[in-house]
Amino acid sequence: METFPGKVGLVQRVLPVYRAPVFEALGQACRDGLSVFAGEPRPVEMIKTAQHLEYAQLVQGKNRHLFSGPRYLCIQPGLRRWLAAWEPDVLIVEANPRYLSTPAAIRWMKARRRPVIGWGLGAPPLSGALADLRQNRRLALLNQFDTLITYSQKGAAEYADLGFPPNQIFIAANAVTPAPAHPLPERPVLPAGQPPRILFVGRLQERKNLANLLRACAARPPLEAQPELVIVGDGPDRERLQSLAAEIYPAAQFTGALYGEALEAQFRAADLFVLPGTGGLAIQQAMSYGLPVIAAEADGTQADLVRPGNGWQIAPNDLAALTAALDEALGDLARLRRMGAESYRIVAEEINLEQMVKVFVQALNRSLR
Repeated sequence: METFPGKVGLVQRVLPVYRAPVFEALGQACRDGLSVFAGEPRPVEMIKTAQHLEYAQLVQGKNRHLFSGPRYLCIQPGLRRWLAAWEPDVLIVEANPRYLSTPAAIRWMKARRRPVIGWGLGAPPLSGALADLRQNRRLALLNQFDTLITYSQKGAAEYADLGFPPNQIFIAANAVTPAPAHPLPERPVLPAGQPPRILFVGRLQERKNLANLLRACAARPPLEAQPELVIVGDGPDRERLQSLAAEIYPAAQFTGALYGEALEAQFRAADLFVLPGTGGLAIQQAMSYGLPVIAAEADGTQADLVRPGNGWQIAPNDLAALTAALDEALGDLARLRRMGAESYRIVAEEINLEQMVKVFVQALNRSLR
């Protein structure tokens, strides 16, 4: 595997547990070491954070969050002290203008003629009364980066549309797990009378639109046409969802959060994975177990994973579109099996943790040229 011959600093607002494997692998690819500076989330976010990295240094900061809602601001005290102590050859930061300490970190690097890489989802069009101000802040930040890393083709196109050089944009498809080490699971033809099983895995939050999934299942004809529905996860919306399920789809199963072999068993037992709202990190894991996917369009990262050959992308919060996709998916189980095999191929060959880290290393090496 290609490596980077230097020291790397990487700044995250928070370091979720699911992201730790990426940084562990990246740390192994940085010959002189990787140091990650990250703080704590807002309590309302309920994010489980990593507390230790084996192959990289993890420095815990103290985030200060200003305001509430999706347009909060964040200050990260201690960032420049960490830079001075670590002295990275290249710095990777999140390309988010709401993180108010980032410009000072970039200036510190630029004063020493060292490159800075921005890492972000993309730059979708802005709207609202402050759209022009927010756009100017976005452009001011982007123009300071030597290189950009984004999760998707869509994100790369958005950055290029803002004038960032396309040859300095790298696409590291979002991944949280390695290429599957296990073979494609075999799923036999379902016996007569056995309904297919739909699986959801993730945080139970309102933005996941699980109420629509319950309604779409309930809209199908009764008896054999109604699928089993297994909802894996926990979160602030669980009580509301269980009350709704008791009313309209009492057969739905809520397992709570599962890990390890218990979660693996759910992936192997399912026939279809559905993510009706935003998010999507479990999509790759579901695909590694040969599951076709129905996913709502969100930040663009799903577009590279979910294609016509292995699933359906639907408009977010569109109950009619979700119901139609379920009808099509469950109407031909033989086709569903073929689509599951294509899901497995995509994550085995194209989109996995190894490929994501490979792109990061390529971007690091390019930044020094």
